[in-house]
Amino acid sequence: MKKDININSGISNGVKKRILSGMRPTGAMHLGHYFGALKNWAALQDTYETFYMVADWHAMTTLYDKNADMENIRSSTLEMVADWLACGIDPEKSCIFRQSDVPAHSELFLILSMVTPLGWLMRCPTYKEQLREIKNHDLSTFGFLGYPVLQAADILIYKADCVPIGVDQMPHLEITREIARRFNHFYGNVFPDPVGLLTKSPKLPGIDGRKMSKSYGNAINLEDSDEVISEKVSKMITDPARIHPSDKGHPEICAVYAYWSVVGGEKADEISSSCKNAGIGCVACKKDLSQALIKFLEPLKARREKMKLEKISEILASGKNAAARVAGRTLAEVKEALKI
Repeated sequence: MKKDININSGISNGVKKRILSGMRPTGAMHLGHYFGALKNWAALQDTYETFYMVADWHAMTTLYDKNADMENIRSSTLEMVADWLACGIDPEKSCIFRQSDVPAHSELFLILSMVTPLGWLMRCPTYKEQLREIKNHDLSTFGFLGYPVLQAADILIYKADCVPIGVDQMPHLEITREIARRFNHFYGNVFPDPVGLLTKSPKLPGIDGRKMSKSYGNAINLEDSDEVISEKVSKMITDPARIHPSDKGHPEICAVYAYWSVVGGEKADEISSSCKNAGIGCVACKKDLSQALIKFLEPLKARREKMKLEKISEILASGKNAAARVAGRTLAEVKEALKI
């Protein structure tokens, strides 16, 4: 197994390593997206060759069965890319494109599905988790089971050297590695063995304490109004062991403090100390956090309001052409290896 690398290893022998990452256009971007991915995406652009993908085929794996959801995928694409740009993703530095605009993704997905053992897919941690958690959609489909193969095609079609992920996502990347190795074993050395670009990303819980997710409806969105932010923060789960304001708190297990740790700066240390010594109650802490979040999101919202949807469409069209050129070369190599 190749050793995974850190965020500062983007150039090797004077050549930038290539990155592929993406997000599903299934609704509003939230703080988990920003701190878990977008902040790192922006930081990677100067030292890596970056491909950032709107994963609309992936969105269909869970949202195929309702017309409203399918319409939302299309409308969410432009809105999501606007959020990316507001968060610092630069089309002059990165290739920004829509997955479905590059047919080579789906063709390589079909080819790789022929060599992928069923057991690999059924052991995928996310597959098991979402089967348990998502109850409003029927996930008993080939597309949902096979989404790691599509994910592998996304990465391998660009011969990506690196994939920015957290440690908890390593099992997903390992499936891609195994598929690449299996293909290479059968047909020759076509694909590289992509490594995980381990990025330090805080794990922000949702307001209910679970993982923040659009699917769970527990997220604080980048576009939320000041009033909505305050309302959501007021409902957040705090330290379960702290029943009375006079009880000493444990910020390390409190969802509210998880947010302070990423937006509070020096104030976060003050909040931690006050909580541990019962110097601030949970209600007051939440009110202060609401104001801190509102202030943090102000410049991002200001940049977002200046985005024009026509310009975003132009960026996606340009990204489509650039991505298709790279993907086409890889697909030609694959077909030559297959003798078809």
